[in-house]
Amino acid sequence: MGFQNEKKMKILCLHGFRTSGSFLKKQLSKWDPSIFHQFHLEFPDGIFPAKGKSDIEGIFPPPYFEWFQYNEEFTEYTNLEECISYLCEYITSNGPFDGLLGFSQGATLSALLIGYQIQKKVLKEHPPMKLLVSISGTKFRDPTICEVAYKDIIKVKSVHFIGAKDWLRLPSEELATAFDNPLIIRHPQGHTVPRLDEEATEKLRAWATEIIECNSKVLEKEEAKVNEEKKPEMPDKIDKQEQTAASSFNQRATEIIKEAKVDEEKKQEMAEKTI
Repeated sequence: MGFQNEKKMKILCLHGFRTSGSFLKKQLSKWDPSIFHQFHLEFPDGIFPAKGKSDIEGIFPPPYFEWFQYNEEFTEYTNLEECISYLCEYITSNGPFDGLLGFSQGATLSALLIGYQIQKKVLKEHPPMKLLVSISGTKFRDPTICEVAYKDIIKVKSVHFIGAKDWLRLPSEELATAFDNPLIIRHPQGHTVPRLDEEATEKLRAWATEIIECNSKVLEKEEAKVNEEKKPEMPDKIDKQEQTAASSFNQRATEIIKEAKVDEEKKQEMAEKTI
């Protein structure tokens, strides 16, 4: 297998509101490491410092960040466009990325970016995202955003974690309906990155393995195509001029052999007469 297939698929991981990339990394550490061992996960911090109290104060050290701000009804957003521009620049500069993973605000934002990319609103020059891992993610409620981001069923591999006690359970269910054939993993916990039981771990591992295998097959085909294009072209037929030259050469060689044979016969005849 070529060097391209040895490269890990890259996933950009977006943390929740007023937390940090380091905190999301710690949250995911409770999952079996074999699930994502064939992926490279990247954990940037949000664009804005937290503008209020964080729910993880006293649990995990600061600083804390947020991606954008919103009202209580989650219908109006502040600095969202700036956030999207920042992430598109980050993805372009540090990618390409194969997919996105997010918790809460990060998951909501991840689904938006993928929907926007499919509708060619953002990341037009970036390769299409192949996957989404959404943990407590929701749709945006602004109709002008919904009309674009979720206009068509989003056809990327997606897995959605939905908690029975999560205050965003119903909005998370709604987000899952925006995706084609989503894997939904339900858990009994609340608004958190859940600990996974054996069944959920196996489902997620199988989902990740399928993505890796599909990606490897695509890369193998691309590599084979590149290698084929690098091969020197072998003409099926000799050029007509070369054929004509070869024919003339062979004809002249035959004539020379005949002439030499005649000369030899004449010499033999003269020798016999002399004797």
